[in-house]
Amino acid sequence: MKFNDLKALFLNCTLKRSPELSHTEGLLNKSKAIMEKNGVLVEILRPVDYQIAPGVYPDMKEYGWEVDEWPQIFKKVMDADILIMGTPIWLGDKSSVCTRVVERLYSSSGELNENGQYIYYGRAGGTVITGNEDGAKHCAMNILYSLQHLGYVIPPQSDAAWIGEIGPGPSYLDEGSGGPENDFTNRNTTFMTWNLMHMARILKDLGGIPAHGNQRSKWDAGCRFDHPNPEYR
Repeated sequence: MKFNDLKALFLNCTLKRSPELSHTEGLLNKSKAIMEKNGVLVEILRPVDYQIAPGVYPDMKEYGWEVDEWPQIFKKVMDADILIMGTPIWLGDKSSVCTRVVERLYSSSGELNENGQYIYYGRAGGTVITGNEDGAKHCAMNILYSLQHLGYVIPPQSDAAWIGEIGPGPSYLDEGSGGPENDFTNRNTTFMTWNLMHMARILKDLGGIPAHGNQRSKWDAGCRFDHPNPEYR
């Protein structure tokens, strides 16, 4: 299979600005390496390096904020066939940066693509999580639910995580953590990466999700497909 016409965007929702060491990026880099070896064009960026205004509109400068660099990231999101969101765990949940990114992704969820479907249709999504406290599955459920609700396709086993000893123990890239050598995490990261590439390949070859029964534009125009109420069919 060929993947060299695919693009992947990794959003590392660490709280650390570049170039500070990010343990989450350490795990993301394993997925990135697999994709690059198979010809996928990959970019990793840290949203914390950008001035992203809070809010649920595509450009918050139109709503009183002097600076909003989210539109720069959104353009990269729309150029990508695969979106992987990475986050550390804080207080058992995803980072505040990750929450803000989800909110800003949501800000464009009402827009439509050329087929009259919601704008994120035809893309694959996954997540990578690191930390030394409980909450990896909770974070994965939250992020993957959010992505599918927006229109992303979530393939099987599209999350990977590593957590160290609960408490103030070593983090993923710390010496002696065992993180980079952990076979369970490496297996899940590999499966996630390949499943995302396979799903993105399928979607690209099909031209996205078939546009029938899911077109907001048709619903708004009065065509209600197989609506349970006969008067709307």
